[in-house]
Amino acid sequence: MSGLVVAAAGLLLGLGAGVLGGMFGIGGGLIIVPALILFFHDSPKTAIGTPLFALIWPAGLLGVVEYWKTGHVRPVQGAWIAVGFLLGGYLGARITLSIPVATVKRGYAVFLLIVGVYFLFSASSESSRPLKMPPLNPATDPFRDQVH
Repeated sequence: MSGLVVAAAGLLLGLGAGVLGGMFGIGGGLIIVPALILFFHDSPKTAIGTPLFALIWPAGLLGVVEYWKTGHVRPVQGAWIAVGFLLGGYLGARITLSIPVATVKRGYAVFLLIVGVYFLFSASSESSRPLKMPPLNPATDPFRDQVH
């Protein structure tokens, strides 16, 4: 595959995943990993490692800016999630790289199946109104009045 084709395909895949991520709060695991396996014929381990490289650096920066403008970001909660994500990403990579590819594929398929079934059966029962979540600690959350 030529460099231009790789660049164009990567750009389109990233654009599609970014739009869906911005709309639904989902990450590369649900969009990019299957696309890399199906369309680029990457191994599951490569398909998992590539979006980690792509997503960790920008981490949806422009999407965060848009949500920040409307007060829909809790920085303290987000910081704790980031710390957990950092540790979890390391542990997940160590585990994935130490197990057979067939096990990775089966585990990922089960994960997608569970998510799909959940979405299928919860879609009609969920309210369309946004949730109003209380801050983690009202005394220390400087953005508590901005959450809508």
